[in-house]
Parts: sequence; C-alpha cells; structure tokens
Amino acid sequence: MDVEIRPRTGAGPFRLGMPAGEARAAVEERGLFRTVAADEEPGQIVLTHDDSRMDIVLGFSKGALSGVELIRFRNEAADVRVLLDGLDVFRTPSQDLCEQLAERGHTIEENDLGFDALPELKVILANQSSHEYPVDEEGDPLHYDYVLVSAEPVV
Repeated sequence: MDVEIRPRTGAGPFRLGMPAGEARAAVEERGLFRTVAADEEPGQIVLTHDDSRMDIVLGFSKGALSGVELIRFRNEAADVRVLLDGLDVFRTPSQDLCEQLAERGHTIEENDLGFDALPELKVILANQSSHEYPVDEEGDPLHYDYVLVSAEPVV
C-alpha cells in the first residue's frame, strides 16, 4: 500500500477541505482502514491499518478536512510506503531524507520543539513516538514516525 503525500492538497485519498462525509466514504470505498467511531461533525477521525499497524488521523475544522496526520507503521515488515516527492518518508533515514528533499529544492526548518517543517509545502516531519522503532548507534531514531499535512501554514 502506498500513501502519497500531496503537499497543500492532502494525502492518499484525503483532500484538504473535503467534508467529513466524503472522507468517510473514501475510507469505506477502499476498505483498508478500521475507523474509530466519530461524531457526525467530527473534530477528528482516527483510522488504523491493521496489517501494518499504521494510523492516520484526519483533523476537521468547521466540517472540512484541515489536516492529515500519518503515524508510522509498527510492523517493520509491512508493505507500506508513505511517499513525499517520491521519497519513502518512514523508511528513508531522516537525515538522508532531509538531504534529499533539500537537493530537490525544498526548504527544511528545524524546530527546537523537535520537528522539521517544510513551510512552503505545509508539511511537518517528526519523531515523537515511544514505540521501539529502529535506532542508530547513539540510540536516536533512524526514521521519522510522524507526518502532518496541513491546510494552515506550519512553523
């Protein structure tokens, strides 16, 4: 399964600005994710892909999709790719990913709060999990485990 991040537009089948009903229909149509129950006019809808144990959180503001959060799969053998500009966000070491995105002309701003922002794309990359993902020699996480695609400016 591939989930393509489309900066300023959305991720996978989810388009920023789409109503909650359309987002639910996109989930049901594909049948890949289990949905955590949400209100008729939700603040968010939480989706889980059981095979990979990857989560997607759809955030809504005034009934329209305003952000898509992708949380890295916990099954390392999962056949899942989350792609940004053709690069696998959750499998490419974060340092290499930043270098490759910079080579493609993207500005990456490091933040003291522990995340990296691509402001012109309205995307945030972070490692915020306590789950035991692969680490480097110093014990730091190798990969990002969180992506936010936002309708609002990020910084």
